[in-house]
Order: sequence, then C-alpha cells, then structure tokens
Amino acid sequence: MTQYIASIDQGTTSTRCILFTKEGDIHKVAQFEHEQIFPQKGWVEHDPMEIWENTRRAVGEVIAQADTTPSDILAVGITNQRETTVVWDKNTGEPVYNAIVWQDTRTMKICDEIAGEDGPEKYREKTGLFINSYPSAPKIKWILDNVDGARERAEAGDLLFGTIDTWLLWNLTGGAEGDNGEPALHCTDVTNASRTLLMDINTLQWDEQLCADMGIPMSMLPKICPSVGDFRTIRARGSLPGVPIRGILGDQQAAMFGQACFKNGDAKNTYGTGLFMLLNTGTKPKFSEHGMLTTVCYQIEGQKPVYALEGSVAVGGSLVQWLRDNLQLIPNAPSIENLAREVPDNGGVYIVPAFSGLFAPRWRPDARGAIVGLTRFANRKHLARAVLEATAYQTREVAEAMVGDSGVEINSLKVDGGMVYNELLMQFQADMLGTDVVRPRITETTALGAAYAAGLSIGFWDSLEVLQDQNSVDKVWHPTMPEEERAKLYHDWNRAVERTYAWEEGED
Repeated sequence: MTQYIASIDQGTTSTRCILFTKEGDIHKVAQFEHEQIFPQKGWVEHDPMEIWENTRRAVGEVIAQADTTPSDILAVGITNQRETTVVWDKNTGEPVYNAIVWQDTRTMKICDEIAGEDGPEKYREKTGLFINSYPSAPKIKWILDNVDGARERAEAGDLLFGTIDTWLLWNLTGGAEGDNGEPALHCTDVTNASRTLLMDINTLQWDEQLCADMGIPMSMLPKICPSVGDFRTIRARGSLPGVPIRGILGDQQAAMFGQACFKNGDAKNTYGTGLFMLLNTGTKPKFSEHGMLTTVCYQIEGQKPVYALEGSVAVGGSLVQWLRDNLQLIPNAPSIENLAREVPDNGGVYIVPAFSGLFAPRWRPDARGAIVGLTRFANRKHLARAVLEATAYQTREVAEAMVGDSGVEINSLKVDGGMVYNELLMQFQADMLGTDVVRPRITETTALGAAYAAGLSIGFWDSLEVLQDQNSVDKVWHPTMPEEERAKLYHDWNRAVERTYAWEEGED
C-alpha cells in the first residue's frame, strides 16, 4: 500500500493540494483559482471564505483522483501566501472584512504615522522588517480602524487575526464549532509570525510594545509554534478526518525547505507572482545594510531557529499576467517565450513593474510602473522580451544586495516557481548574474517543502540529510553573455528604474 504526505499550498492566485510519495515525487494534484479583488487603486483583496472552500475542494478532489483513503495519508503540511491578513469573529467563523493581500498598498499613510520621525527602520532590529505596507500589522490596524465595530469587538476578545496558514488551520481543526468539544487551534508558525511586524525575531514571541504602538489587542494573535511540529489533527467532519497536521511554513521558507537549503550560505529564488530570494544565514539573525529583510527560515521543534536574509520583489510572474490580461498581447503565459525569441534583443525597451512601488532592495513606495525607451521601431515582441528581462534585472539587484550583506559570492542560484520553465528567461538570468542557474527535478518546491516539514516530523523522512540527498537537478544554465553587454543592459535598467521614483506624490 502506497502512503503519502499531503501538502496544502495556498498561494496568491490559487489553492492546491498535492500528494507526495516517499521519493518526493508528485502523485496527484488538485488546484482551484480564487478571485483577485481590486476595490480601489492599490488595494488587493481575497475572499477568505472562497479560499477556505477551495481548500476543502482541493483536498477532496485530490483524494478522489488518487482513489485513496485518508488512512493512506500520513500527515499534512501547509504553506501559504505570507503577510496576507484575515480578521474574523471566533464565535461565528465569519471574516469581518476581505483578506488584505500582501501586495496591497492602502496602509502607506498608517505606516508613515507608525514610523514617525524614526523612519521605516524604527523596528528593524527587533523585527527584521521595515515599516511599510508589506507586513501584516498595518493591515490589521486598517481593519480595526475602518470596519464598523471591529475595534470594539477586538478589544472585547471576539476577533481573531491570522495569516492564511492560521485561518486554514483554525478551520481545519474545527472552526467556530470546534471538534469533539475542543476549540479550534489558533496558531501560526515562526516563519509566518516573522512577517507580521509584531514578533520579536530574537525571542520568537509577540512583542507587547509593538502591539501597543499599533493599537492591536494581543488577544487577537495566534500562538507561535515551530514550523516542524504538532498542529493537532484535522476535524472529524473533514475530508481527512484524524490526519495530523505536522508542518507549516510561509511559502518562500517552504521553497527553501523544498530546495534543501539547510546550510549557511544556501540561496534560492522563487519566480512566482512576485520574486523572492532567500539566503540561509544560520542560527543567528543577520541584519541587512542593503535593503534586505531578516526573517525566520524555519524551526524544527526542540531545535534553534534558522534565519535568512530575504529580498522580496512585488511583481514577477504577475507582469506576464498583466501583459496577457490587461494589454492582451499574448494569449497565454507560456506563449511569451516564443514571442520574445522572435527578436534578438529588447530594442532599447525597458519595463519597470513598480505597480505597487518598488520592494527590495530599493523600497520606494512612491515609484510607479513605466515603459521607457520606446521608439517607432519597438513592437509587441520587444515588450514581451522586456517583461522577461525585468524579472532577471530585479533578481540581480537582490542578489547583489545579499552579497553585500553576507560577503559570500553566490556561486549558483537554485530556482523554482512557474517561470523557471521559460528557458529564455533562465538563460538571461544566468547571463545577468554571471553565475549558474540551477532548476531542480521537482519545481513545485513550495508544496514539496511543506510536505518535507510534515513528513520529517513523523519520521516519514529520517533527517535533513536524507532530504538533501533526495534533491536532484533537472537543468543548469551557464552564463554566456560578454561582460560589456551585461554591464550596458544593467546600466540602462537602472536608468529606467530611477525615472519611476516619486511618481505617486506627483513630484518632478
């Protein structure tokens, strides 16, 4: 009888459930997209109830596809879009507002008020984060300040906060009704907690002063637990009754785990909705001088936490979606590669996708997107190529910042995410970095990482060394571009980016 680990992968655009074998291979996948809600300029929301329903559907569908029973699934791991914020009533299970997504920029004014004269680095040594619209705390404050009655209900102890992992875990373990007389588990792991701007990254505990500064009642906050450990079992009336939940990791940390980046100095880049590069820095937090975030990489129960430097870029694969959906220049995402290959270069065109400002390493919330270098010569093929190149340029910016902080050259970059099948992009990425780009055999490393965490917790896999040995390479791209050409392209990219600054304020 074949046994599996199930991974619930709740991402920015869809929810999946994947069954993994002991060899780390994908057995079956079920996936459902959810609506992207844009109520105003800069606002991005999801319906938490739709996400929960899609999670249930995905779990049920993957069991049906596999023609298996819950007894064959030994454990469940959860990975999730981070920072995205849900506030709900613990008595009814109803969200008081839509989930505010990590990309949302409505809290910029709140962030300025919190930062005050100290500026965005006010809490960096305590949290590893900058005060900006990215973390969860300003989103919580916005909900409490703007939803009728929310603050009063929160102060009365009726409202709960969670990132998406917490929201799913609470529902999986019983929701408002609980399970067999036991209340649902209101809990998060250290990786997700480290993205809220409320956790002390040194003690791994919620910080009372931070909560007070932002007006967030501590009664709303979930318990913080190690990433690899015991998160109880799925409720009796669920699709996987009694199956233990044994791992939770934020999506980028899960990708690190799935890429077996367990050693100090290991690095990976995920090409998803955004771009996320992480560098393992060991068991002590390292604070960046080049615009990187300090985050918890993972923690195994009973062991010290492992930390990472992270560079987060807001727009990666979503720029391809924009070309497809907003400009309608391509019929589907994969077709961008063939279109871009029809021209030898970008024709002098650069696209800076600062749709929600610029994240790492520039941190310019005032920037907005731009297409520069247009001439009558430019056509949609050049635009397609410029979209792919923007992804590689942004990755190089983050890589250079990480090298500046760590002093360690990146000899090769492990990559994962949907865009890594675009071979034109991967070759250009190797050329821009001047180093090898390595694609693993299993590219669904986010889901795989959550499965690894859950399986490691129950002994399905014996050790981190076993997971490292299991991690195999599919393809490697070597840099071939002359240094002079690489330098010229990157120089012009920087010129293009600087032209996007201060647009939101209307300054010259």
